[in-house]
Amino acid sequence: MSRTRLTRRNVLLGSGAALMTPALVRAQTPELWNEAFPQNEPVIRDQEPVRRNISSFRKQRWEDYFDDIGVGCILCDITSRAVHYWDPDGTYRLYPSSVPMTDELTRRGRTKVVRKKVGPTWTPTENMRKRDPSLPAFMPAGPGNPLGTHAMYLTWPAYLIHGTHDTRKIGRQSSSGCIGLYNPHIEELFAMTKIGTQVLLL
Repeated sequence: MSRTRLTRRNVLLGSGAALMTPALVRAQTPELWNEAFPQNEPVIRDQEPVRRNISSFRKQRWEDYFDDIGVGCILCDITSRAVHYWDPDGTYRLYPSSVPMTDELTRRGRTKVVRKKVGPTWTPTENMRKRDPSLPAFMPAGPGNPLGTHAMYLTWPAYLIHGTHDTRKIGRQSSSGCIGLYNPHIEELFAMTKIGTQVLLL
């Protein structure tokens, strides 16, 4: 009968495996990822890979950004490309997002949700059509609409939090100023968010 020799190398290997086991179990627990990443997205084998900074995609506290929670708070973190939501009942949600393409298109500061629409239509701004003359003057709701299935309008004209049918945009600098979410995520956030919800873009 053979015996395993107790060596320093075997002890270190065994300790490392034991330490990694909880992390592996957490990573393989679907419910921990379902809230942040949708499970029914189309196959992406033909899409360009996206690099994301997972270390900055972490839970935040509303008290660090708002004086009071009011009817709810939304933090759009442009650096980490994430949207955080809190409501007075203690609900917290964290979603990956798309962000503006350039600093010139980025608006930061405090605003609030003033209107919500299911099946939004899209009217590109004059500046958008100058940058891209191929854009239509108006686009009805539907699969080709860049605002996705739901949109929430802010006090700033032409700045929205909305969905997108093009899932490649999430996690990228890809918008003309708006904050974009996966359609399943904007649908969930839309249902929870009340008119008057505070919004901070930073």
